[in-house]
Formats: sequence, C-alpha cells, structure tokens
Amino acid sequence: MGGIVGLPILGYLLAPLFSAPPDELVPVGAISDFPLGETKLVSIRDPSPLAWAGQTADTALWVRRRDASGPTMFQVFNVNCTHLGCPVNWQAGAELFLCPCHGGVFYSDGTVAGGPPPRPLFEREWEVSGDRLLVRQQPLPTVKQG
Repeated sequence: MGGIVGLPILGYLLAPLFSAPPDELVPVGAISDFPLGETKLVSIRDPSPLAWAGQTADTALWVRRRDASGPTMFQVFNVNCTHLGCPVNWQAGAELFLCPCHGGVFYSDGTVAGGPPPRPLFEREWEVSGDRLLVRQQPLPTVKQG
C-alpha cells in the first residue's frame, strides 16, 4: 500500500530530472532602454528546472545594441568568460570585454581578442516583440561545451 501511495510522489520529485529545462523568452527591457552602439548589463530571473524549487537565481547578461533594426539589431552575451567562467566586465572606452581572472579579452562582438579563452562569449537568442527586447531563457553553457 505504501508503494502505491509513494509512487506518484516519487514521480513528481524525479520528473524534473528527466524533463527539459525552461526554454522561454523573457523580457529584459524596452528597445529604447538600449541606445545604439552601447552595451548594457541586464539581469533575468531563472526558474529552477525542479518544479518544487521555484526560483533559484538571477542571471546577468550583456546586451549590445548594434543596429537600429533588423536581424543584427542586438547581441546578447552571457557574462561568463569561456575560459573558466569568471564574469567579464565591459570597458566602454576600449570597447572590450575583459576577464579579471586570467586576462581574457573579447571584442565588442564577443569574439576573442586575446588571452586564454578558447571560444567567443556565449550568445543568447533574442527577439523583439512590439517595443520590448525578449531573451531566451536557457541553461547556462559550461566552458567545456563547444
């Protein structure tokens, strides 16, 4: 009898381990919040893939406004360096992302300019809906992902 009652509870607790993580678009601001040619730090809330855990973290992202409109209007980067995951800082005067941990340097388009990072900054998918910028909520990539 206990097994019959416990089975649904066990299924509820283990289901998130076998289901896909959240993959939805979340608003990060109005398009007018991002002036052309500027890079801005934003934060989104990440729900846990475990239904019972609720919200577990905020994720910081760098949003760069490249064009007035079109498919290259924005670039959205994870803040994590692709070397060992340290958060990168935007240096507006130099137009570079700098990693304080091991000297990684990235150009404004996220490509590697120097140092040990093996690949460009990880980019997030985005889209515009009305006057809002939406960013795809997805699991953080690891530095070992290609």
